[in-house]
Amino acid sequence: MTARGIAVDVLLALAVAIVLASSVGLLVMRDVYQKAHYLTPAGLVAPVVVGVAVLVQSGLTLDTAETGLALLFVLISSPILTHATIRAARIRETGDWRPARGGTAGRAAADGRPARGTAMQQEQP
Repeated sequence: MTARGIAVDVLLALAVAIVLASSVGLLVMRDVYQKAHYLTPAGLVAPVVVGVAVLVQSGLTLDTAETGLALLFVLISSPILTHATIRAARIRETGDWRPARGGTAGRAAADGRPARGTAMQQEQP
């Protein structure tokens, strides 16, 4: 086995490990908002690693160009699909995708405090 073959095998094993780790994250997280964070490695990082493996295996050929175009499509569409999924989940949960009126930006905790990472808007007199 050549150094090129070993490099390709390592890259493909890395891509598989990334997808497996993302899958475990999807299984253990509680809600759709938390699960969405684990889609990024499987949807963006793993395809880039596979594209690099194709580049290492084939060099600059037509196969590499086709892989690059497919990778470009994935890199553009994956964040859009993730955003659309989260928006659909928010609409299903609250009936609207926009923040609720009344002072909180985003999801508020049950006791009225803003969720972590959000700020409560000041009420004006």
